Formats: sequence, C-alpha cells, structure tokens
Amino acid sequence: MMRLLFPYQPTKIDFHVTINAFSSLPLTPELLANIESLDYQVMTPIQAQGLPAILKGKDILAQAKTGSGKTAAFAIGLLHSLDAQTYQTQALVLCPTRELADQVSNEIRRLARAIPNTKIITLCGGKPLGPQLASLEHQPHIVVGTPGRVLKHLQKASLKLDGLKTLVLDEADRMLDMGFHEDIMLIIDMMPRKRQTLLFSATYPDEIKDISDAIQNDPVDIRVEASHENKKIKQVFYEVQKGEKTKTLISLLQHYRPESTVVFCNRKQQCQELADELWAQGFHALALHGDLDQKERDRVLVQFSGKSSSILIATDVAARGLDIKDLQAVINYDLTPDPEIHVHRIGRTGRAGKEGLALTLFTPNEQFRLEAIEKYQDAPVRIDKVSTLKAREHFKLIPPMVSLCISGGRKDKVRAGDILGALTANGTNVQGKQIGKINIADNLAYVAVERPIAKQALKILSEGKIKGRMFKVRKLR
Repeated sequence: MMRLLFPYQPTKIDFHVTINAFSSLPLTPELLANIESLDYQVMTPIQAQGLPAILKGKDILAQAKTGSGKTAAFAIGLLHSLDAQTYQTQALVLCPTRELADQVSNEIRRLARAIPNTKIITLCGGKPLGPQLASLEHQPHIVVGTPGRVLKHLQKASLKLDGLKTLVLDEADRMLDMGFHEDIMLIIDMMPRKRQTLLFSATYPDEIKDISDAIQNDPVDIRVEASHENKKIKQVFYEVQKGEKTKTLISLLQHYRPESTVVFCNRKQQCQELADELWAQGFHALALHGDLDQKERDRVLVQFSGKSSSILIATDVAARGLDIKDLQAVINYDLTPDPEIHVHRIGRTGRAGKEGLALTLFTPNEQFRLEAIEKYQDAPVRIDKVSTLKAREHFKLIPPMVSLCISGGRKDKVRAGDILGALTANGTNVQGKQIGKINIADNLAYVAVERPIAKQALKILSEGKIKGRMFKVRKLR
C-alpha cells in the first residue's frame, strides 16, 4: 500500500470497488455513444469519484497519478457543459509540459467527436507565435497549454477568457515545482471569478493546499490509490560502483532484453551523454530533455511510442505526463532522492494487468535512499548481485518498427486514413497489420511500419501521392 508523505491531511473519500458504467451518468446520448466507440469499458476510480461532482459543477481537488484516467474525467466534464454554438473560450486546461498538453489535447479531441464544430487548440512554448495568433483569430471553445505561453497570449489580448466556465490545473504539483505559481495566479486574475476549477495533483504538498484555498470554492476532496499494482511489477536493485553504471546498464539490457525501456537520469546533460554512449554500442537509444526544441521532442516521442526506438532516456520533468502503452521496463540509472518519485517512475510499467519490470542502480553511499523507499513502500526491496546478470556478447535490441516522416500534416489536410490508403493501395503488397502508429502534426506526419517493409514503404510514399499530392518522405534513424 502506498503512503502519502505530506502534512496536509483533509478528509479522504473512500472508494469501494464497484463496476461503474458511463451510462449511469447524465450525459447526452451522442457523448455516451462516442465514449463507448472509444472502448471505454467502465469508469476508473478517479472517473467514478470525480465525474458526478464535476457534472454538478462543483470544484474538485483530486489526487490522481499518470495513467489513472484523469484526463477523460475532466474532458468529459468540460465537454458536458460546453455550448458549441457560442464561439468563445469556455474551458482552459493548464499543463506543466508541452508533451502532456499535446496528449491532453488529443484525448479531448477524441472525446469531442460527438460535438460537431468543437474547436480545440494547443498553446505551448517552443513553437512560433504566428500560427497560434492566426488560430486565435476565431476564438476556440477549449484551450490546452502551458502557463507561460497562455499568459503571453492573454497579455497580448489574442486570448480572452471572459466566457470561461471551467479551469483545469493538470499535474499542479509539477507546475509548482517548475516555478509556474506566479504565471498561474496571473492567468487566474484574467478570468471570471465565477467558474468551476478542477485541480489534479499526484502529491499534496502544502503548496497545493495553499493554491486550492486561494482559487477554489469548497472543493470536493478526492483521493485515489495508485493506478498500478506494485505486485505486478518485478522490482530489483543492483549495487554498482559509480564508474560501472553504464556497463551495468548494458548488462541489464542484454540480460532482460526488454522491447521498450525508459531509463531515468537525474540530469538532462547526462541523458544525452548516455544516449550517445548506448548508440555507439549499437542500441537504438534516444534522449528526452529540456534542451531539445519542439520538433526534436516530437520526433523522439513519435519514435519511441511507435516502437521504432527501443530505449528512451529521460529526466523526470521531461517524462512527466508520458503515457506509453506496453512499456516493458523502467531502469533507474540514477536513484532519485525522493521515494515518491521512485514509485511514480516504476509505476509506468506493469499497467493494464500486465507484468512490469523495474530495475534500479545504486551506489554504496546511497543505501539510506533504499531504506527510505522500503519505508515508503512498506516492504523490503530485493537486491541482486551484478554477477547474476548473463550478458550476451554482440546482442543488440533492434526495434521492430521504423518511423517515416512525411513533409505534410494537419494544415495540408493530411489524415491518417490518407497515409494508410497510400501504403495499402492495390499493387503495393503492404498489409494494414504491417503499419503501426500514425501521428499527424501541423506540418508533418509520422507513420511507423514494420522493419522488413521499411524500404518498400519509403519508396511507395516518396514516389506516389497522398491525397493527390507528392510529399518529401524520409526515414528517421
């Protein structure tokens, strides 16, 4: 059982596990039908506890971690109260990172398919201001963004919040950690006092209590246990000398042979250095950190989520909000000093009833951190010797897919179906099952294809047409 370490302990709402159907909620038939078409079976605990209060217009203060279903909880709530015929911004979702903002926007778009003409835009830093200004000439119904860029648009008066009904702070603790408190309060000063405020946080430090007191009205307090089962995660620690960490990491990869792995480092510079070292050793490893520009970050995430890269090396801030399905392993190259963050890290594997693998390297002088993790988890940790690892010489983790980048995207009216159709047209001999994830950005599109057909797919898309047009296509390394 996970325990929360924070001084503020409000009344906890207990949740008794029951099967909760979305049809029990007072939603429109169209929205319910769309939810069902997206294969939402039953409500998760955060949805079952939060949605009844959200649909009644109440403020909520909810503890919910990545993978708990919180995005659908607030998305369904704000879509329920949306007036699609009124063209003004009615909902604002603030996120700590660009990756999470993109993920949230995509989920809201999927759920909004039942509401014609719903305009949703994403406002994040790292992207040119011009296209965003053009998108804001006709006010969107829903805005998802990071605090800095949203505040900039408010100050330029390109974004107006006079008609705002709902404010969502997603991963509020991380936004405060990243220094966004002042920006958030300035944004709130520019919106109506009468509104619904939904605050989601993985942890409850004093700052969360303070900001809730300042911006919420008698919020319903909801606590949900972690969405993953620690019992389904095989967790093993290995003691290493500082200079042996990279060598041991390679031995872990060769011994366990996971298809997809997130490796956590504590510093962003270390992420790139480690990725370069693994690449030199023949592993397809990519780094995700704050020094990458937006296109580079998008490319890294597309490749890893599309299974065309086996290893993602990231800091906690860069990985916040990532929701990678079927993640087989998490490796802590650096041991975090915070036991709660450690639990967040390993909770990214072993989801949806599957077994996960969490491996952690620690140096002799970090023994006290292991004790803190044991105390936090209320269970001893397993420590194995590095000598038990069976390294396989010349073994390489080869990704099963290859990602292709197309020089046309959403603004060129390119859709996933157009790319799929071009690849599987009569005479190509490419089957739909050989095509993986397709991502459409504003000016680019990415498609993952099985490695054996990568050259053929590249030739088809380079020499043929997509939606009647020719686009440049390249293979990502």
